[in-house]
Amino acid sequence: MDALDGYAEESVKCAARGIFRNRGISPVAGDRVLVETGENAEPVIFEIRERKNFLVRPPLANLDKIVFVNSVAEPAVNRFILDKLVAIADSKGIEPVVVFTKIDLETAGDLPDIYRGIGIDVCTVDNLTGEGADEVRGLIEGKITAFVGNSGVGKSSLLNVLYPELALETAHISKKLGRGRHTTRQVELFRRGGGYIADTPGFSTVDTERYCRIPKGELDGAFREFGKYLGDCAFADCAHVKEKGCAVRAAVEDGKIAGSRYDSYLRMFEEASKINDWER
Repeated sequence: MDALDGYAEESVKCAARGIFRNRGISPVAGDRVLVETGENAEPVIFEIRERKNFLVRPPLANLDKIVFVNSVAEPAVNRFILDKLVAIADSKGIEPVVVFTKIDLETAGDLPDIYRGIGIDVCTVDNLTGEGADEVRGLIEGKITAFVGNSGVGKSSLLNVLYPELALETAHISKKLGRGRHTTRQVELFRRGGGYIADTPGFSTVDTERYCRIPKGELDGAFREFGKYLGDCAFADCAHVKEKGCAVRAAVEDGKIAGSRYDSYLRMFEEASKINDWER
């Protein structure tokens, strides 16, 4: 029995029982479910097994990894959005992988070193030649993995390089808008490489507000490089914003924590501070 035991080897079209709607939940890609079948009735999902993690957008459950796809040109990397997505993955217990595409047009600069420095797997891939694709393929072998990225970053192109038989639709970048057209319209799991991969709809910067809201009191735990300094702050409830004796701020000043990552933390903290309890 492998790590993916319990997943169907064939597709079964079925409906979900109405009781799930009353409970405010619904089956999503990645769910482990029990299906009831009858001779003359359509198969019905009657139980959703406990999830180890869950994302509202894209609607996915039980992920092992998320591959965050970023292009280094057209559109360029948005460091804040990348840091926000990585923080969300870490807060959910999902291992992030960062991939930079379009390296034939521009270099990734210091970005690979920043994320490798905090223990995240980083790959650079040329979707035209396939250079770097083998490394990505090796990282997701046997895992349940979602590919997530802003519209136009080459996410579907990367998946086509990894698994040509998928033949996913791709689109050109809009010169007027500076972003791509959404070519993936729904979340779908594909069984590949001994595991499952999910292609997800591209998103815009605004859409990240719908992914997850991390409470400000838990935000420092979603920045993994803060971990070794959290117990050294002068105040137990230190927010690492402007407090004296903050070990995290000192690490930033000493170059032990990347300034861009700390700036992202401050922006996320400010956003979280404006969210009311009833909105979480």
